[in-house]
Amino acid sequence: MAKVYLLLAFLGAVLPYGALLPWLFDNGLNLQLLWQAITANNISVLAWLDVVIAAVALICFIVTDSNKHQVRGAAFAIIATLTVGVACGLPLYLYLKEKNR
Repeated sequence: MAKVYLLLAFLGAVLPYGALLPWLFDNGLNLQLLWQAITANNISVLAWLDVVIAAVALICFIVTDSNKHQVRGAAFAIIATLTVGVACGLPLYLYLKEKNR
C-alpha cells in the first residue's frame, strides 16, 4: 500500500497544481481576482468550504494519530496539506504511517 499512497500523494500534488499554474500564468498572484473566483457562486463557495473543513479535520487527525503511533515526518503531511491540499496531505500521511511500521 505504501507505493499506492505515494503515487496518490504525487497525483494529489501534480493534478491540482496543473489546474492552478495556468491560472497563475494568466493572472499572476492577483489575490483579489482569486477571491472573486473562489466566491463566484454558491457552488464555488461550497467546494472551498468543503476543502477547508476537510483540511482542518485532516490536520487534527495527523497531529493526534502521529502522536499515538509515533509517525516520523508527520509535519511534512501537515505542510503538504497547507501548501498543496488534502489530496496530497492525506495520502502522504498514510504513506509515512505505512513506512513507519
